[in-house]
Amino acid sequence: MASYNPGWLVLVGILVTLSLPYSHAFWGNENKIHTAVFLSPKFVLGPGSVENKFYFNVDFPKGHIALKSFDAEVIDEAGNPVPLHETYLHHWVVVRYYVRKGVEISKLDDLKKVNRSDYISGGNSGICQNGILSQFFGLGSETRKTSTHIPDPYGIEVGNPAEVPSGFEEQWMLNVHAIDTRGAEDKLGCTECRCDLYNVTVDEYGRPLRPYYKGGLLCCYDRTQCKVKHGFEAVRRTLYLRYTVKWIDMDRFVLPVKIYIFDITDSWKRTPSSTEINAEHKCKIEYDIESCDATGLGNDGCIDTKRISLDMPFGGYLIYGVAHQHSGGTGSALYREDGQLMCSSLPTYGKGEEPGNEAGYIVGMTTCYPKPGTVEISEGETLILEFNYSRIRHHTGVMGLFYILVADDLPKPMHTLRTVVQTQDGIMVVTVLWAAVALIGVVAVIALAVHYQFKREGEDGYEAIGM
Repeated sequence: MASYNPGWLVLVGILVTLSLPYSHAFWGNENKIHTAVFLSPKFVLGPGSVENKFYFNVDFPKGHIALKSFDAEVIDEAGNPVPLHETYLHHWVVVRYYVRKGVEISKLDDLKKVNRSDYISGGNSGICQNGILSQFFGLGSETRKTSTHIPDPYGIEVGNPAEVPSGFEEQWMLNVHAIDTRGAEDKLGCTECRCDLYNVTVDEYGRPLRPYYKGGLLCCYDRTQCKVKHGFEAVRRTLYLRYTVKWIDMDRFVLPVKIYIFDITDSWKRTPSSTEINAEHKCKIEYDIESCDATGLGNDGCIDTKRISLDMPFGGYLIYGVAHQHSGGTGSALYREDGQLMCSSLPTYGKGEEPGNEAGYIVGMTTCYPKPGTVEISEGETLILEFNYSRIRHHTGVMGLFYILVADDLPKPMHTLRTVVQTQDGIMVVTVLWAAVALIGVVAVIALAVHYQFKREGEDGYEAIGM
């Protein structure tokens, strides 16, 4: 009988395990990524017209899942991407809510008629109040070249039966705000919703605008009309928001992340109870930028910088971050109180005519994916949010939003194995180490097999053949 040291088998088992791909060895069985492409309800735009509708119960993946990304763009009836200089995508957002079974909501008017007890908001984790900025995903003109990918093993958990109120079901709302700027007298003015170009003096509810309100969301609501050049004509066309969702099935290997959105217009002030999650955060969403000429400054260094301090009502590990800015934006960053940079996000401006590269428009925002475990936020910690805009010209209705994903936990191997490195828009798993370990494992198995074979042949009376 052949005999061998069982310790060899233990060693081989360890080496073979280590030689498995990262997702198998440290994240359980590989979880297949599912992809689905959906279309919003159609909307029709003519030169200067505006679409800003809220679509309820839109198509969305079902089940207990973890969202991995959500990408969107405006297309025409033939499925062709529409450039920003024809239809400007001011923003799109997708929001979760719960509705009592049997109650149907398809548009905003339906929601207004629904009994309040039949509808429950299912928004993100904060920090703005009153349902403001409660989206799970949302971008604007930058949507085509901004990564929304959530790295493994993280995901946004949705569809958890334990979290759906009894008698309710989870549904999703999609808001699309698009402006047709074909033939516009002032394309940038239309995209910045200047009230004089829309000839608007009241908001969508008929309330008079404040005298000093020059432009923003209150002037470019659904069915308003921006001024076009005299005599310009073009066909009205049918458009859609095409959105692509990627997800995996939720299991014990997926680490959930929470969504937080900071707003540079947040008027929060520190009080004894200001670190509570329900502390008053009044987010105004938009603001104006005065030009340097108006303030008597030259164009050199003509930058508007806004900074606010926010005490964190939560703690965890920063997994992802991205800012949202309008034309004129020059970048944003999140700092610790001592000035240490945590995450920055910079705009990419287009240089051509084709979709995704439209000159003069922000066509992408860089994202940050910190090395797991390196950027931890402590509950009660003070962070500094900064947004920068060019002041070479006047801007109305600009935004300064910072979207982050935070995890309560880290993958256990990350505490001991330094196998992940940071890139600008993603995280690349270092494969060299695993390839080396795999090779060692294979060599060890072969060596053990040869050793065992020679030993058995020797015990059975055979002589090894030598050269």
